[in-house]
Amino acid sequence: MKATWCTDRLASSAVRILVIVLVSAMSVPAAAQAGDANAVFHRTFGDAFLDQYWKLHTDGAVTNGYYRVARELNVPDAHHRAALADFLRQNLARLDAIPAGSLEAPTRTDREMLRNQLALELWSLEEFGEWQWNPSWYNIADPFELLLVTEYAPLDERLRTIGARLARVPDFYAAALRNLRNPTHEHTQLAIEQSLGSLPVLGEELDAALARSHLAAGERHEIAQRAKQAREAIQGFVEGLRALEASRAPGSARSFRIGKELYERKFAFEIASGSTAEALYQRALQEKEHLLDRMDVLADELWPKVFPNEARPADRLDKIGGVIRKLSEQHIARGDLFAEVQRRIPELEQWIESKGLLTLDLQKPLQVRVTPPYKQGAPRASIDPPGPYDPGAPTYFNVTPIDDLNAERAESFLREYNRWVLPVLVIHEAVPGHYVQLVYANKSPSLIKSLFANGAMVEGWAVYSERMMLESGYGEDTAEQWLLYSKWNLRSVCNTILDYSVHVLGMTEDDAKRFLSREAFQSDEEVRGKWRRVTLTSVQLTSYFAGYSAIYDLRERRKAELGPRFDLKRFHEKFLSYGSAPVGAIEALMESEAPQDQGAEGR
Repeated sequence: MKATWCTDRLASSAVRILVIVLVSAMSVPAAAQAGDANAVFHRTFGDAFLDQYWKLHTDGAVTNGYYRVARELNVPDAHHRAALADFLRQNLARLDAIPAGSLEAPTRTDREMLRNQLALELWSLEEFGEWQWNPSWYNIADPFELLLVTEYAPLDERLRTIGARLARVPDFYAAALRNLRNPTHEHTQLAIEQSLGSLPVLGEELDAALARSHLAAGERHEIAQRAKQAREAIQGFVEGLRALEASRAPGSARSFRIGKELYERKFAFEIASGSTAEALYQRALQEKEHLLDRMDVLADELWPKVFPNEARPADRLDKIGGVIRKLSEQHIARGDLFAEVQRRIPELEQWIESKGLLTLDLQKPLQVRVTPPYKQGAPRASIDPPGPYDPGAPTYFNVTPIDDLNAERAESFLREYNRWVLPVLVIHEAVPGHYVQLVYANKSPSLIKSLFANGAMVEGWAVYSERMMLESGYGEDTAEQWLLYSKWNLRSVCNTILDYSVHVLGMTEDDAKRFLSREAFQSDEEVRGKWRRVTLTSVQLTSYFAGYSAIYDLRERRKAELGPRFDLKRFHEKFLSYGSAPVGAIEALMESEAPQDQGAEGR
């Protein structure tokens, strides 16, 4: 399902993000064992049956551009959960009836992704139970916003769709309040903030659209009344959350920490690397030391230039941190954030074309916008891509303004995203990071690989693309650029260390903030946001390092195997052509093809 991808993505629920296109309308015929298993798989889990799935996931349908069920809004009550669980169990059995060994490699990968994601959804529903303890899971704003701004149909038709959908909003929030069982304090606060942020979508934004429409006065009035009732339902949800917070004793709320057992299970499903969270944590500790060794060399090189009249500190962390802090004073003005992000995009596109790194589809619309209030929380940059059903719809590059920050906090933010790091952020989110990768994914011949993205692959590509750009000479190949990039890359590594340490090892807030500021050289504003981030999500922060290290290792193996026949552009385009599958699955698919298709020049 379509998700928001960001530098530090805020993922509210594995159930809502990673869901399975499965079918309950028909069983696998007995001929599956003897006939063409590939045909059986595609017939059973193919396009003809998607309606059955999307009727159970109408939010996901809208965000992926599948508008046939846009008039419906799933109410998250016991009836819907029972229907969903039954759907998942039945289709797990149907999926397991198709032997993996009889499938061709691309279809086998689809089956593996579906099998993993189906099990994830059922586990999330019945064991992880985020629907009981995460109130921010309940937010109806995004599909309404998309229906308002996406011109897939005339405005009047879209408004009628919105009106039908609005009728279920009061039931939606009534069910949400009934579902909650001692939610965490952190997620409750986020839900209050984001719910209040959703009110303008059903207020002034909808009112403006109604005023532009050609609907009869009676229709406009009815939709406006339903919107009013929906806003009242959202306000009632917020009031219910506030009352819940006020009524419970201090310290009695459920902990946001999920513990080792749940963490490892969630990691196995979501990262899908075949390894364990603990193993990745140990590798991240080693990579941190490797990066610090490299940064120590760069800091030695830069120290006389940055501090010509001062002796180097004996402590390497003090030395590296001192150089980074001094260089970070060079940043854009507070009011130039949006303009600078917009300016960088065509510059990056031109660089990629001139260096022959990747073929870009420059016809796909990319719009930089203020992050909608209902999406604001921890990350200040993110990408909202269109789904594969409506690939021509705009991709939104969300940038959260820093207008709410006082002068000290704004300066801290600008130092974090200084003259060397801000371009890397744009690389990650847009070109050739998330925006480019997801354009490629929407062109994949496998709808499964486009719809049900592996987060480690998606975030890993964005992190890999940063290094790829610097390796090509972007940033002028200076010691300053490499030091600040290394600090940024260290952030991905330390995301893994932080997330595992907090959720599994019980790291305290003070220790976490000390770790981020001292060993990862992050600014106070970044540390503040990252702590909030780790209290609101689990496992997702590991996806950056997990995916990046897997992609980089794959590239280096291909280079060693192919020698002078290795072609970087061909490797990138071949890698991206498989959609958003796990990196290990992509590697297996590349190995199943002829050598000239694995990244060689083929000339």
